[in-house]
Amino acid sequence: MTNLVYKRVSTDEQSNDRQTLVLAEAGIDSPVEFVEDPGTSSRLHPLQRPKFSALLDYAREGDTIHISEMFRLVRGNRHVLDVLDVLHTRRISLRIHDGAFSAMDLTARHPRTGELLATVKFMVQTLAAAGELQRDLQRELTFDGLRAAAAKGNTGGRRPAVGPQQADEARAAFLAGKSIASLARDLGVSRGAVRTAVADLLPDYAAPQEVQPPVPTLTLDVPGLIADHLQDTSDEEIRAALSGGTLTRRGLGFSLRVCAPLSTHRAILDMCWALAGGPGVESTSGERKAYSVYASRVEAAQSSG
Repeated sequence: MTNLVYKRVSTDEQSNDRQTLVLAEAGIDSPVEFVEDPGTSSRLHPLQRPKFSALLDYAREGDTIHISEMFRLVRGNRHVLDVLDVLHTRRISLRIHDGAFSAMDLTARHPRTGELLATVKFMVQTLAAAGELQRDLQRELTFDGLRAAAAKGNTGGRRPAVGPQQADEARAAFLAGKSIASLARDLGVSRGAVRTAVADLLPDYAAPQEVQPPVPTLTLDVPGLIADHLQDTSDEEIRAALSGGTLTRRGLGFSLRVCAPLSTHRAILDMCWALAGGPGVESTSGERKAYSVYASRVEAAQSSG
């Protein structure tokens, strides 16, 4: 039985940090994560979303799908039962860890027929319909609020930035003792814009540090025999790289998809030299093959870089 985690946000500006926190608090054992591309529309049927489709292809009977809230998977009453029908047909469990659905056993079946219980269907439809109603009310209230603001001349959006001339005036006034709040009112800008203009005059100002360019990384599949060989390594960098890898099944074995700098991949390879065999070194044919395959991937990545 495998624990599968599904995460999704609606836009690039949103973060899945809250989902990560909720799922981490649930204490899920050795999860395999599937994170949807933020560009994927929430209006798209869940069964048509790329990552959820990949999750279903990966899942096997007896596995459990973990989601922070139900609306991360479905948005309306129409799609809920479609997803549950697929999961029940394939005998895959679904666990919601927060919200109204968290107290329900969505995998409950009739003891004789094996069908989804009618009470579960009713509760799911009722809660999903209530969620749709709540979203409709929120949209209506938001629209009414925007119309009321527009009638008062407030069109919304960010306040204008502080121009060069205004910045000079703001700095002079600030040095003369005027507060940031009053400067913001006088200039018709936000307090944050004024703070930016006078940042180096503030008592807690710290000069910006030179930003070092990020170390380029590359993603390579590390064979399971190599990962097993290094499971007790004391090298913190290698341990962090392997623990952050994504598990992929390979028949009876597995591999880890690891994203790390090329130097880390080289270090992993160097620490597994014994698997390559050679005079006075015993290794199995599987270990030699795993080492050869990974070495080829590292060398190809180094050559292309």
